[in-house]
Amino acid sequence: MFINMGLYDRVVRGVVGVILGILYFAGVVSGTTALILAVVGLILIATSAVGFCPAYLPFKISTKKEKV
Repeated sequence: MFINMGLYDRVVRGVVGVILGILYFAGVVSGTTALILAVVGLILIATSAVGFCPAYLPFKISTKKEKV
């Protein structure tokens, strides 16, 4: 699979995903907002783990540094 995410992008996504998960499981947010944040958190964690963001493809964005 093509990797289009750099290290910092992956770390930030992972941290934000974990924070959203903590907010959901701690009960800080509730209702529809909680479900939406939980799904967004899962997506952020998944894309961070894989290193691929499908939203970057149409815009040909890559935060991965090219090897010199």
